[in-house]
Amino acid sequence: MTMRGRSFYALVLSGTAAVWNAAAEQRFPPPEFESGHQLPVTTVPPPRALWQEYADVAVLLLCLGLACYFVYRRRSRRSVLWLSIFSLIYFGFYRKGCICPIGAPQNIALGFFDPAYAVPLVVAVFFIAPLLVALFAGRTFCAGVCPHGALQDLLLIKPVKVPTWLETGLSVLPYIYLGTGVFFAAAGSAFVICRYDPFVPFFRLSGGLTMLTVGAGFIVVSMFVGRPYCRFLCPYGALLRLASLVSKWRVRITPDFCTKCRLCEESCPFGAIREPVPPPTNPMELAPDRRRLGLFLIALPALIAVFALIGNRVAAPAALVHPTVALAERYLDPAKPPPPKVPTPDSLALERADHDPASVLSEAARIKRRFSRAGWWFGGWVGLVIGVRLISLTSRPVRTDYEPDRGACFACGRCFMFCPNERVRLGLLSPSELPGTEPARTDTAPVASGDTGKPKTAT
Repeated sequence: MTMRGRSFYALVLSGTAAVWNAAAEQRFPPPEFESGHQLPVTTVPPPRALWQEYADVAVLLLCLGLACYFVYRRRSRRSVLWLSIFSLIYFGFYRKGCICPIGAPQNIALGFFDPAYAVPLVVAVFFIAPLLVALFAGRTFCAGVCPHGALQDLLLIKPVKVPTWLETGLSVLPYIYLGTGVFFAAAGSAFVICRYDPFVPFFRLSGGLTMLTVGAGFIVVSMFVGRPYCRFLCPYGALLRLASLVSKWRVRITPDFCTKCRLCEESCPFGAIREPVPPPTNPMELAPDRRRLGLFLIALPALIAVFALIGNRVAAPAALVHPTVALAERYLDPAKPPPPKVPTPDSLALERADHDPASVLSEAARIKRRFSRAGWWFGGWVGLVIGVRLISLTSRPVRTDYEPDRGACFACGRCFMFCPNERVRLGLLSPSELPGTEPARTDTAPVASGDTGKPKTAT
């Protein structure tokens, strides 16, 4: 059974590995065993009633609204923490990680490239809603709604700082992984983002040994590195990062003015706090950066073209992931083994190919052409990601205070209570105790972080 023939609910759940394995195994009726053999119970969550899926959408929208309120109005880390625990229980263990925005880009890609596939409304909402919120309020979805982020956040025991050079290098992986997922989904082969999700096996309390091992590895790393999956692999996090770069509101550490005490920088386990960068005193200091920028801009089209060519070359072996292409290759293999005495799924598939070889081979050729087209796009995307990352290294933003990077900040609220001005606002610290600053204005209202201007510095 191909994806095109699957029913509505199977398409909603097609992001999991078990769906694809089941699709491959159930192309033929299961053999009848006289030994009382029972087929194993599928690990895929059963289809839900339509009203239940709409309830999931309502819970998602409610949680997104609460996350924005807790971060920007209440400025409460405790409220965000409790919301993330609820999201972990509901979207993680109760809904078993499906459906989630992380795998939704694959559905969108398949719907874009395959006219026969209609993206379910629920999937579209789960994909669009967090992105729309990120355009206005940053990554509040990551703060308190994503079960993957909540699980890693709750496991963090003793965070260590990731070296800047390593974090810079790893920052391109989420975009490449996003391109990989879109590539295979657009070609109609597999939803690899869902198949290799390291946390879904724990949400479902079942899974293959390989993915359980990978998930356990992420859990161990999460105890010492803040949100490793979110920062260095999550494909949906890459989209949220791009959207949050232009967000109307941003997380403000201090409710008033920055004392440059650096306590916020020490409190962030994700390395999202950026230190002040004064403007250059001599314009000639920017000359090397400008030369590098010019070279990277000239090289960008060539980089995209080279990687697009590589992607097209990789498309042929990647097409073997599709069961129809794999079946055609086995059928054409002159060294294929004789049919076994006891039928197997592979031998039954070859028997079907013997009955109608023209249909199998033509379908395989069509899928290969689809992979070839997707390979061009995938390779070009990888080249664009690498080129843009190189170009970004030549920029030197000017900052007067310590402030979160809009794209890297998860809006978790940890830095709020570390700011002396915030503690003054809450009455937990006397203005006279602020080190080396003028008295804080305690009569100001809580900051809603709608002001995108720079906070005033102390005189």
